[in-house]
Formats: sequence, structure tokens, C-alpha cells
Amino acid sequence: MGVKIAIVNSSSFGKHFPEHIERLKALGQVDRFELPHDMRGKALAEKLMGYSIIIASVKPYYDREFFEYKDETLLIARHGIGYDAIDIESATKKGTIVTIVEGIVEREAVAENAVALLLDVMRKVREASIKVKEGKWHERANFIGYEIKGKTAGIIGIGNIGSRVAEILKYGFGAEVIAYDPNLSKEEIIKREARPVSLEELLRSSDIISLNASLNERNYHMLSYKEFSMMKNNVFIVNTARGELIDTEALIKALREGKVAGVGLDVVEGEPIDENHPLLKFDNVVITPHTSAYTYECLKGMGDKVVSDAEKVLRGEIPDGVVNKEVLEGEKWKKI
Repeated sequence: MGVKIAIVNSSSFGKHFPEHIERLKALGQVDRFELPHDMRGKALAEKLMGYSIIIASVKPYYDREFFEYKDETLLIARHGIGYDAIDIESATKKGTIVTIVEGIVEREAVAENAVALLLDVMRKVREASIKVKEGKWHERANFIGYEIKGKTAGIIGIGNIGSRVAEILKYGFGAEVIAYDPNLSKEEIIKREARPVSLEELLRSSDIISLNASLNERNYHMLSYKEFSMMKNNVFIVNTARGELIDTEALIKALREGKVAGVGLDVVEGEPIDENHPLLKFDNVVITPHTSAYTYECLKGMGDKVVSDAEKVLRGEIPDGVVNKEVLEGEKWKKI
């Protein structure tokens, strides 16, 4: 067909399931790109010139300038569920379909990892394990943790993944679950196994806070100095959504003052970070490199989805999970 397909910064794609690469090769030329996470605009467009299908990771940024300079792009298929690094309006004007993986594919993997991070910081699993490896078994009395049962767990964003976190904490551990989600009615939040509250009440009442919200211009740094000041002392925080939901400097201040007892992060503001990041100096902070979706089951489902998107578009069919449905009204896609 002569189509060129770019796999951009999606290092896990095709690694464990090579059939995904083979299916793409049946469509045309397939190339991998490892690009700076802060690349955007004309520079990114020039790198990807000639590639009409892009399989995209979390970053770099497909912004307005990117679409202004880029040649025809039929599809940007996110190898994931978030699309905050793609300018959807500009993609639509360009006639580019943007798709995401349906949330259900990542639901179990991300929710389970949120709970794993929570258990780690509450029970000091990593810290205790390190001492055993250092031959310091006798220091075990330093690793007294907390139980989840009976604690108030606040879920910020009780959508696809947040609702699963709520179920696990409520029915698996016996926590009282409250939730804040401006996109859902009180009735819907109740159906999702939580008591609806305002953000302020959640911050003041929670022993545990789990961030499961998508990132947008309204909730950037939704947890900053003011919000940390409202929280209980010795609160535990887990974030498997987007790093930019938390103001890093405000979090560091709260950790230094002892306001926050422990933090489990799979995402960090400005990621990727290096070994000199100030959060890594805290023993009660556990950070993983954005691997919540890294289960074999989840990666298989994600890979199946993005390959299917490419196949459908090239067959003249509309793929599932189109973010910018308005693009389908354009001349390029009207005939489909």
C-alpha cells in the first residue's frame, strides 16, 4: 500500500507481542522513533514527515504547530487512554483521526497498581526489603505500617479506573470510600461505590487520596499548597493518572513538614525524571516509571486495539475509540 507507520516512544509496543508488528508490516513500512519527550511543533513534524499513521505514547506533544507543518496524517492512535499531549482541535482541522484505547483495557492493570503502590507506602514494603538485602533484619521494628481497613479513602476522579480502585478499597479492604468527580452526578458516584463529596471535604476527610483524573487545563496542579494545607496529617497519596495533577514543590514541602506520610507515584510532573529528582530523597516516596498499564494482559489488549485502528482506517472503515468525532464530517471521511 505504500503507507508509512511511525511508532513513537512506545517502547513496549510489539516487544512482547511481535504479532502486532507483523500485522503493521502487512500494511506498509514500519519505523520506530525514540524522540525527546518535550519535542513539539515543526521539529516533530519534520521528524515524522511522510508517516501517515502514528502510534503515539504519552509524549511528545502533537500541538497546533505540529499539524500546521505536518503533511497528511490519517491517524494518530494513542497506545493508551490519555490524549492530553494531542491538540484535538488542530488534528480535526487537519483531517486526522485521533483514537485511544478503551478505558476497560487498562482498568484492572492501573487500578491494581494504584493499590500496590498504596500498600507499599503504607506498609513500607520496599524500605523493609532493602534492609533485609543489607543484612539488617534486626531493624524490622522500624517498619511499622498502617492498615487500610477503616480508613477513609478519597478518590479524585471516579471514572473507569477510579471506580475500580474504589471497589477494591471498599470491598477488598473495608475502607470507607468518598469521591470527588465534577463530571459525574451524585447519583452516578453513589452507583460507583462511593459517597459523593466536594473536593474540599475530600481533602479534609481522607486518610488516603488516590488520583485517577484525566489532565486538562482546569485541573493542572489541582493539589498545590492550599490543598495540602487542608489535608489531614499523615495522609497517604497515590497518583497513577498524570504527574501534573500535583504541584511537585508543594508536595515536597508537605513531605518535609510531615503532613504527608507516604506517596506512591507512577507518574511525575515533567516525566521522565532522573536519579537526582528531589522526590527520590524521601524514603516514604515510591516512584515507578509510568508502568501501571504494564501487564501482559493489558499490553496485549492495547496492541490489538491500535493495530486494529490502523487496519480499519486503511480499509476505509471508522475505528473504535475516536476522540474527535467531528473529523468524520470532513470531506476525507464523509464517504466512509
